[in-house]
Amino acid sequence: MFILSTSMVISFIIPMMVMMIAKIPSKKMINDREKSSPFECGFDPKSSARMPFSLRFFLIAVIFLIFDVEIALILPIVIIMKTSNIIMWTMSTLFFIMVLLGGLYHEWNQGALQWAE
Repeated sequence: MFILSTSMVISFIIPMMVMMIAKIPSKKMINDREKSSPFECGFDPKSSARMPFSLRFFLIAVIFLIFDVEIALILPIVIIMKTSNIIMWTMSTLFFIMVLLGGLYHEWNQGALQWAE
């Protein structure tokens, strides 16, 4: 028990010390307006330096990542079939696929899958 509590304390203290040490040199000492403004050949910028971000593209990317992870969870189902109870395997597989189809229907119903309007 003592070893467990000691290792927990050490695993908490060491990252906190590293974060504190890393924070000290990362602070900017001088906040200068000229240094923080974008630079365009010595002239003031005509427009915003930031590019507009497409929220629709971000939503499609997040949906892709979610379904990509779900595919990675579906792939081992075939291997598990040989070593598990067939009724429990069928029920859990059907439940998982129904949850996926429910999520897909919800995203489709909300219009998240319509790329062009």
